[in-house]
Amino acid sequence: MKKINIIVVGASGKMGQAIIKEILENSELNLIMAIDIKTSPRIGKDAGELMGIESNIKISSDLSADKAQANVLIDFTRPEASLGYLDFCVQNNLAYVLGTTGFSDSEKNKISLAAKEIPICFAPNMSIGVNVLISLVEKATKSLYDDFDIEIMESHHKHKVDAPSGTAIRLGEEVAKASNRNLNEDAVFSREGIQKERQKKDIGFSVVRGGDIVGDHTVLFAGDGERIELTHKAGSRTTFSKGAIKAARFLNNKTKGLFDMFDVLNLKKES
Repeated sequence: MKKINIIVVGASGKMGQAIIKEILENSELNLIMAIDIKTSPRIGKDAGELMGIESNIKISSDLSADKAQANVLIDFTRPEASLGYLDFCVQNNLAYVLGTTGFSDSEKNKISLAAKEIPICFAPNMSIGVNVLISLVEKATKSLYDDFDIEIMESHHKHKVDAPSGTAIRLGEEVAKASNRNLNEDAVFSREGIQKERQKKDIGFSVVRGGDIVGDHTVLFAGDGERIELTHKAGSRTTFSKGAIKAARFLNNKTKGLFDMFDVLNLKKES
């Protein structure tokens, strides 16, 4: 079997390192570039050094060389950087696994347009478990939304800058879709001081930032006399890196199109 040649950007970060570890430990995958910003102290170091693995690939800030051998680029960085990597993938006809969150609607539209030329897997959370959670939330919402109030709670580490998380927003989108609501109109992102009582269509969001929490997400269905909570807790970034590798494999035989983890995991309903 021909190896899948992968470029990892954000290579010095925790997610980048987790993805590199997955690649280096899999004989069917080949790390060909590890990219980070020029100011990273890891520039020039072996990409596997922190894990005690010799990769023979140095972390670099140069993404301008010929990448004819590359098949896929994997990106969990920031929106401003990701838009540049998106252009690079289009110019070099690379498949793009995009796990970055915090994009504006216009930026998401740019990603959709690029998917007419290259294959893209764009998902706010590539954890297999989280995507099963999203599927379960859809089913639960359809059954419960008439009689239960729905709240979404998420917790992440102190360094995460976007809030609510992309995954929380994705869960909110699923709740809105399954209950015939409009997330732009019905989402409640803050509560402070004297509030009017909760409206039936409200989809509430609560955010915690602290410590080294990898990522916890709960959808609460609160009824009269009973509550149902659907929760996913990530204890390690491995869950996301494994999902990213599944996405890379999925895209490897695609020529173009916009996909998400429901496509990768075959969770979409038959039409």
